[in-house]
Amino acid sequence: MTGGSGVTGRSQSSLAGLLIRVFAWLPVTFAIWYVTAPILLWPAAFLAELIGRVTWADIIRGVEQARAELTFATTLKAGSAGAQGGEIVVGVDLLLYSFGLPLYAALVLAAKEPGWPRRLFAGYAVLMPFVAWGALADFLKSIAITMGPQIASQTGFVAWQREAIAFSYQFGALILPTVVPLVAWVVTHRALLERLRSRPGAA
Repeated sequence: MTGGSGVTGRSQSSLAGLLIRVFAWLPVTFAIWYVTAPILLWPAAFLAELIGRVTWADIIRGVEQARAELTFATTLKAGSAGAQGGEIVVGVDLLLYSFGLPLYAALVLAAKEPGWPRRLFAGYAVLMPFVAWGALADFLKSIAITMGPQIASQTGFVAWQREAIAFSYQFGALILPTVVPLVAWVVTHRALLERLRSRPGAA
């Protein structure tokens, strides 16, 4: 009984220590993410531009990154279809869809497992497409829904496409930024989780 209780206590202590280290790392990783965002988020910006210009070539005229903001220059006019007016430009804040990066980094650094640089890079590579997803969904939501019917009518999107865009935006803004880094950490730290799980049952 004493041995089992001691093992359980050590396991709980290890889990508590992991959580404490995560919270200690979070301010550091968030600060680094915020300062280095223009560089860290370049791959996501490139993916968003590549996918956007291939998929919606008739709408997107160009994409530029300025710090952590992605600007979509469009062929849409500020008015009804066929009307004279300036072309619509849409800005998207990439920070809104990339805060999973510092969360994942804090989890990796807190775990203190061997090969942590490789784990960091693997998670970073996995997260970039989802940041691009969020940025594109935000852009499409703006032109198809929030900017009003005069702009939406020029996109050619039908009702079911607007519904899909709204769902993609909500999924990309509310779920993916937090769920994907946690899943990536679990996948890359299965050995650590197995050790934490097996300790309470040890003799």
